[in-house]
Amino acid sequence: MPLALLALAIGAFGIGTTEFVIMGLLPDVAADFQVTIPAAGFLVTGYALGVVFGAPLMTVLGTRVTRKRMLMFLMGLFIVGNVISALAPVFGVMLAGRVIASLAHGAFFGIGSVVAADLVAPEKKAGAIAMMFTGLTVANVVGVPLGTSIGQNFGWRVTFLLVAGLGVLGLLGVAKLVPEQPKPEGVRIRHELAAFRNVQVLLAMAMTVLGFGGVFAAITYITPMMTETAGFATSSVTWLLVLFGLGMVGGNLLGGKFADRRLMPMLYVSLGALAAVLALFTLTAHHKIAAAVTIVLIGALGFATVPPLQKRVLDQAAGAPTLASAVNIGAFNLGNALSAWLGGMVIAAGFGYTAPNWVGAALAASALLLAVLSGAIERRTVNDGRPGVPGSPDPAASGNLQGAVHPASVSVPR
Repeated sequence: MPLALLALAIGAFGIGTTEFVIMGLLPDVAADFQVTIPAAGFLVTGYALGVVFGAPLMTVLGTRVTRKRMLMFLMGLFIVGNVISALAPVFGVMLAGRVIASLAHGAFFGIGSVVAADLVAPEKKAGAIAMMFTGLTVANVVGVPLGTSIGQNFGWRVTFLLVAGLGVLGLLGVAKLVPEQPKPEGVRIRHELAAFRNVQVLLAMAMTVLGFGGVFAAITYITPMMTETAGFATSSVTWLLVLFGLGMVGGNLLGGKFADRRLMPMLYVSLGALAAVLALFTLTAHHKIAAAVTIVLIGALGFATVPPLQKRVLDQAAGAPTLASAVNIGAFNLGNALSAWLGGMVIAAGFGYTAPNWVGAALAASALLLAVLSGAIERRTVNDGRPGVPGSPDPAASGNLQGAVHPASVSVPR
């Protein structure tokens, strides 16, 4: 793997840390600004919405510059947002800083996925994407617990300044290590938008929303579930989340490895197993050891879907994949918001703290059904010998067949 992937992973580590560390610092932030915890929760909601809307916006704005320069600009935006958050005199300014930082999130991962895939041979694309996303998963194992501890002991403002420092490292890494890839000739915003006429691109994005949403239906309410149902002490939630992060790291790497071999079968297995494990969590949540093991599995199976889903979008939007790739990152966050809302509804309805697990299982099962439908449409298209719909590549580039090369998968000289 080229060193450029390390620079992308460092940027992803910083972005992952700033996205999730706020959850452990909400009480401190609320106390400093003298607002309620629910009001401080807008720092989470605002960030998520910023990712959803910022991903396509920043990508469209970046169509006139090279991908490397856009990645550098995005890291600069990330740094500015976190510095504003750290120095904010009032709550509204901090919320603005969070939104500014979030605008870099979706486009960085979307454009970064395209760059990572172009750095390697076609048969290693999913592995390269997984390597970049390793920064995000490691953030949940190291960055978030460490940032939370620093914030609780030295002040939450110090945490955000350190996260801004991570952004500086990511910016320098991109500037030094990422090659200057030329802009794709003849690609305009209308070509990028044409990818959304491809039903396979839309199906992949729907799988992203539902599949990854299934994970966060359960994990959003992990604290009350583990303390009230499993009997863990509140202090134990931190290491339970570390276990979840370790599962994410392993699942992400395995997903990248096997997606390069058999993409659709990898999705079938991971989504099916995820639905089953989430349903099982309703029972294992009552037992400490079983609950801990299940949390690891949820993290692993959930992130095993990330590289194949991202590669699926890149393959199906070949020739103009950047906007579709960025929007798919927004789809992950849309799934998070949707599942958290649905999980809260079933708890509020009186079904208990384990009820969100059934919501997650249903969402993952729905994603599996869409994956089966997508595979069936692809097989029928191949068997009939019909050309793909606008914006789609040759069927052989779907990830199920080996040796196919299309314009978006040609590696650049290193």
